[in-house]
Amino acid sequence: MQWYNEEHRHSAINFVTPAERHAGFDTALLEKRAIVYEAAKNRCPECWSGATRNWQPVLVVRLNPDQHIAKKGENIEAVLKLKMAA
Repeated sequence: MQWYNEEHRHSAINFVTPAERHAGFDTALLEKRAIVYEAAKNRCPECWSGATRNWQPVLVVRLNPDQHIAKKGENIEAVLKLKMAA
């Protein structure tokens, strides 16, 4: 459990650990990564075929996104986008 929460970088939350996310460190870490990636792209543009990775913080995380059912009044398109992003 310690490894999973403290060391493993989860792809669903842009490769930060759950502990970093819960502590609120994810935004700063992702901002730094975006800067590093842009600098690398600027140094060697021929190495990049497109845009860099999206390092924006993931705002909504569901443990079981496939089991999430739209509740009354909930925007079904927003729910489907969340499912596709997971």
